[in-house]
Amino acid sequence: METMIVERTIDAPIDDVFAWLTTTTNYTSSPLVLRCRLARRGETAPYGFGAVRNHLWLIGWFRERITHYDPPYATEYVVERSLPPARHEVGSMTFTETDGGTHVRWTTRAEIPVPLVGTFLTRRFARPIITSTFGNILAAADAALAGRSSGHRA
Repeated sequence: METMIVERTIDAPIDDVFAWLTTTTNYTSSPLVLRCRLARRGETAPYGFGAVRNHLWLIGWFRERITHYDPPYATEYVVERSLPPARHEVGSMTFTETDGGTHVRWTTRAEIPVPLVGTFLTRRFARPIITSTFGNILAAADAALAGRSSGHRA
């Protein structure tokens, strides 16, 4: 399994950043993300615990289920199915208030399950595409939310 981590501080309040990044239809701001759809609403919020979301990237299709939802501090998900097939242990986003806004840490742990060459394919191809796409999504959130001052906590 390969652990991939992308971090960024976004110049906006934690509530706004959490809301933007957990609403995955915003991910189409990345050039590699073609479509995102909420297939099933979560128990207490549309993208909350139990929600199921479908993502179509240039590299494949992913059906994800939200397994933890703690607004505005954390969310976790697991990829239940994908094409091409991939193994996925966990994906998470954590949000921390900072002087510069909100620090986001996006982590995922996955691999391409191909005998003998899966580790190579994951490291050489999947990892750069996934981390670049996560980075693009975080940059889009920063551009969309930059400078918002409402919602800062005292």
